[in-house]
Amino acid sequence: MGDSTAAQPSLRVLIPRDRIQARIEELGRQIRADYGDKPIYLIAILKGACIFLSDLARAIPGSVRFDFMGISSYGRGKTPSGEVKVTKDLDVSLEGVDVVIVEDIVDTGVTLTYLTHLLQQRRPRSIQIAALLDKPSRRLRPVHAKYVGFTIPDEFVVGFGLDFAEDYRNLSDICVVGD
Repeated sequence: MGDSTAAQPSLRVLIPRDRIQARIEELGRQIRADYGDKPIYLIAILKGACIFLSDLARAIPGSVRFDFMGISSYGRGKTPSGEVKVTKDLDVSLEGVDVVIVEDIVDTGVTLTYLTHLLQQRRPRSIQIAALLDKPSRRLRPVHAKYVGFTIPDEFVVGFGLDFAEDYRNLSDICVVGD
C-alpha cells in the first residue's frame, strides 16, 4: 500500500459485510419490482461502484445489462477536487432504455448531477440512481437516489469499492478511516 514507512490509518467497521449483502438483496428485489420484466441497464461509475454493481446485478432477477463510465472528481486524497470529467465513456446506446446509475456513494452530488445531465442527453426512457451509501449532510447539489443501501454520517469511509488514495477497495466491510 504505497510507502511502507507511512503510518497506516486506523479503521473502524461501520457496516459489516452481512448487513451489506442483505441490503443489496433487498435493493435487487425492489429494482426488479419497479421495472417489471423490462431489461434494466446498470451504468456503474468506476472504480468505486464495481463491487456494488457486481453484487447488485446478481441480486436483480431477469434481464440486466451493464456498462461502465469513468468519472473523475477526486484527487488522491479525501477531498473532491470540484472538477468533474469523463475518463471512460459508455460502449452502448441508452436511447429508449431504463437506466440505473450505480454509484458507491452520494456525497456532494456534484458528480451525479453532471452525470445525470450528460446521460439525459442520450435519451433513455428513464434514469434512476442506486447508491450503496448516501451522505446527505455533504450535499451541494440536489440529488435524489431512489435506491439507497445505507445513509451514513459525515465520516470518511472505505471498503466495498470505496478507497483512500486507491487503497482499501477490497475490504468486505464499510469502514471509517481514523487518524
